Amino acid sequence: MSSLAAVPMPPLTQPLRDLAAWTAHFRTAEIPVLAHTAEAIEALRAVEDSVDANGIGETIAHDPLMSLKVLAHVATHRGSRVITDAETVISALVMLGISPFFRAFGPQPTVEQRLADNPDALAGLNDTLRRAHRGANFALGFAVHRMDHDAAVLHAAALLHDFAEMLLWCFAPTLALRIRHAQRQDPTLRSGAAQLAVLNIELVDLQQSLMKAWRLPELLVRINDERHAQSPSVRNVVLALRLARHTANGWDNPAIPDDVNDIAELLNLSPEATLQLVQGI
Repeated sequence: MSSLAAVPMPPLTQPLRDLAAWTAHFRTAEIPVLAHTAEAIEALRAVEDSVDANGIGETIAHDPLMSLKVLAHVATHRGSRVITDAETVISALVMLGISPFFRAFGPQPTVEQRLADNPDALAGLNDTLRRAHRGANFALGFAVHRMDHDAAVLHAAALLHDFAEMLLWCFAPTLALRIRHAQRQDPTLRSGAAQLAVLNIELVDLQQSLMKAWRLPELLVRINDERHAQSPSVRNVVLALRLARHTANGWDNPAIPDDVNDIAELLNLSPEATLQLVQGI
């Protein structure tokens, strides 16, 4: 998933059979990245001798799709003697090296190119990306307040939390739009139920399957698995993403007081202090 594919994978218009088929389809897909990420990589390639892992990492870490590509590449190409997981993009780049990074990642395909003929799907992807960034900012803020040593990993986990949905917008935009339409028609319809009806799978299961197939770090896999919801780290990310979803269009969503109460419990603060904190973030 790291080299530029000669022929782009055609978009899926019908659901695949089961989780194994979906996993196989995405496991080898050439994932597109944001156009400004692709442009920034080429600018850095031109001055390769003067850049370091931090410089590249700061450039690409804001892009969940490019972050996913780097983490998966490093995890699947890790030597047998390497026992430490790369849990953030910068640590992955340190492990990989600058020249090997540029060799592994040539000029990148972009989501803007891939979805040029489908503006509704591009808008849907951008909504998902905005929610991911908002959730990652909340997750980092909560983790810093909790003095969690894995704050950077929690930020990365929140940013990647909905990557399966992002992949769906890129590679099966017709199906992604069908799910969105079904939920707009019936606001009580659960995301998982809508996904199962349209895709034959739930995206949370696809995400876990791909993370394991790409051998992503165990901590990232665990944080992104809501079945471990009692873990403070997982709860940190889940509550951050929940608040990001509920505040996407402002602070008047009726679910927000419950979110604030749950976050207050996590952070050991009063609800009033918690509301002030999250609005500051």
